[in-house]
Amino acid sequence: MDDAGYLPTSVLSLIRARLLRMHYESGVGHIGGNLSCVDAIATLHFEVMGAKDSFVLSKGHAAGALYATLWAMGEISDEELGQYHRDGTRLAAHPAAGWNAGIPFSTGSLGHGLGLACGVAYAKRLRGELGTAYCLMGDGECQEGSTWEALMFAHHHRLSNLVAMVDANGLQGFGRTDEVASMAPIAGKLRGLGLQVLEIDGHSGPALHDALAQRGDGPLVVVLNTVKGRGVSYMEDRLEWHYLPMSDAQYDQALSELRSR
Repeated sequence: MDDAGYLPTSVLSLIRARLLRMHYESGVGHIGGNLSCVDAIATLHFEVMGAKDSFVLSKGHAAGALYATLWAMGEISDEELGQYHRDGTRLAAHPAAGWNAGIPFSTGSLGHGLGLACGVAYAKRLRGELGTAYCLMGDGECQEGSTWEALMFAHHHRLSNLVAMVDANGLQGFGRTDEVASMAPIAGKLRGLGLQVLEIDGHSGPALHDALAQRGDGPLVVVLNTVKGRGVSYMEDRLEWHYLPMSDAQYDQALSELRSR
């Protein structure tokens, strides 16, 4: 941590560089959606979460950001990270549960993660256990009816030990969220359920730290305004980087831009 208690830029840069490398070496896409949420995942794990807390990555296609963060924390080895998306690996393109304490559920079927996190939070309450359940979703995923059912459940049961984050980068698999099935303004709709909602810059360390540390008498939803492909000029706000792997030249450019920031 730096003197202000925030995650140093050098650590975030290290995580981003390792994320890019693992995707490049494996020839796997989904890079844009990883780069939009890696700041939130890293901040949450390094600064906010404790031993009794849980994290559910509902947007499972951002598994690379989670793996790179766990690697930076010393919970995944460099050798394991080198096996990302390869035959027989434990580091699948979407998280597979059962081998690492930081991955409690297999996710990637969008719309399921928040319900799982609600179950974790409710179980903690029933057992009298401490700890918060955190869940990261995509904004396109919020078009799923199951997500809104989970939000209603969380509000009804006043799950103050639940924090849901929405990676609002404005793009989903087949277009812009406001063109596919607009939910704008999403923060307003969430507040309409009676939820406590914060809307912040999802790439700001101080804003992330402060928002994720807040608590109320019910669930908290943090809308993260982000940019798909953040930090790599040719990826930023581009739909194709939901899918494409990097060429040699593109990887070199991405690393060069990262180092120059």
